[in-house]
Amino acid sequence: MAQEIELDFRSDTVTRPDSAMRQAMYEAEVGDDVYGEDKCVNQLEASGAELLGKEAGLFVSSGTQANLISILSHAGRGDEYITGRHYHTNFYEAGGAAALGGVVPCTLPLDSAGRVCAADLREAIKPDDFHHPISKLLCLENTVNGQIQPALHLAELCQIAHENNMFTHLDGARLMNASVASKIAAADIVKTFDSVSLCLSKGLGAPAGSLICGSAEFIARARRWRKMLGGGMRQAGILAAAGRYAIEHNIQRLAQDHENARQLAEKLAEITGVDIDLDKIDTNMIYMFLPEEKQGELPAFLRARNIIISPAKKGFRLVLHKDIPATQTDRLAMGVAAYMAA
Repeated sequence: MAQEIELDFRSDTVTRPDSAMRQAMYEAEVGDDVYGEDKCVNQLEASGAELLGKEAGLFVSSGTQANLISILSHAGRGDEYITGRHYHTNFYEAGGAAALGGVVPCTLPLDSAGRVCAADLREAIKPDDFHHPISKLLCLENTVNGQIQPALHLAELCQIAHENNMFTHLDGARLMNASVASKIAAADIVKTFDSVSLCLSKGLGAPAGSLICGSAEFIARARRWRKMLGGGMRQAGILAAAGRYAIEHNIQRLAQDHENARQLAEKLAEITGVDIDLDKIDTNMIYMFLPEEKQGELPAFLRARNIIISPAKKGFRLVLHKDIPATQTDRLAMGVAAYMAA
């Protein structure tokens, strides 16, 4: 009997290049990107900028590097960036902006949909007083825990920042999920931001890499920071070719991940003892909560069935992606049902 395929729900970062993407990488026409001579990188940067409605783009190694470079390109030592308390730039990037650039975070609470409140932002912006750090940058993200941030709300926050002489940056790790699910072009979502990062290695399926996009002047500063941080790559076109393939072929298919997440969430919610807020299933993420006494052993129970999930924090985050076929999602629901009944 053939072994069932492994299903990994920990993150969409676990996606692997398919054969067509690998072929594109194999055929990549490369050069030295530090000299600006890698055609695949140049084409990726141009197509990414066009996709996001910006003047220029820069290919970097990761989403964390993209956000760090963007913060350092907008703000300097003694400045602050304002962001959500649990946003990635503050909580999951090792304090890089403060440690490496002296740019300190000012964090704001989030509502149940992951949004920063406009009133909280206004209150957080510092007056022109030498006792305070200079409020220089607003960092937001879309999606947040799989939830779409409304474009009008983001635009309102950007307007407040710009009125106070601040720059704005969007961590767009899963921006294309938000675009596909909301049926709003990515360029329209980010048009009020001075810069945006776009991860290529999550739901889009590339093995590595992110793009930063913004004005030509901003990207020139970002390119210098990339070099300073050791991010200059030589024949990077092999990776850029995967990114180009991802943009050209894997954006619209994100809708399938969203549909799979919705259908799986509905099945899981029917299991006694499982708590899922179906109103929060906007894209490809599910947050599943079990009674405390039932949380600890679930990952091992499922692992024995060739299903991988992350250990619980307050609950379990389940992420759908291209390497989890729609025909296989029932295995997780059946595994959770068996565990809860045991």
